[in-house]
Amino acid sequence: MEFKEGPGWKCCYDPQRGLYTAQTGGGVNCTLYEITKEIYDHIDDPDVKWPARLLGDGRKLFMSVNDRCGPPYTIVFDSDYKELCPWSDAAFSGRTWSDEMTDAVVEVLESEMANREQRRRKRKQREEGK
Repeated sequence: MEFKEGPGWKCCYDPQRGLYTAQTGGGVNCTLYEITKEIYDHIDDPDVKWPARLLGDGRKLFMSVNDRCGPPYTIVFDSDYKELCPWSDAAFSGRTWSDEMTDAVVEVLESEMANREQRRRKRKQREEGK
């Protein structure tokens, strides 16, 4: 695996899988992303002033929030996040949102559009497994 990192962010390229992933923050206050090759290639360019904003263009996989704005919580957007980002130090924080709540947020928020297809597929699998 190949890595790039800076203050508050880390990116990984897995050449065996052709997969690009990233993390902003760390531990109980972080977000994991699946990113494109273009984002990975340009994340450390001198003209990129806010790398975390560029990483935000990726597909969110996992988000753990533990700040002073409210109680801690975790959202698992893609249940395969551990397989996609085995290098990450992401940790659960507080309560984890239910699949139903996460599905609803992904369907409503434009910012989570990249997760709709995989959430719908996994929801169908859950419903068929009942």
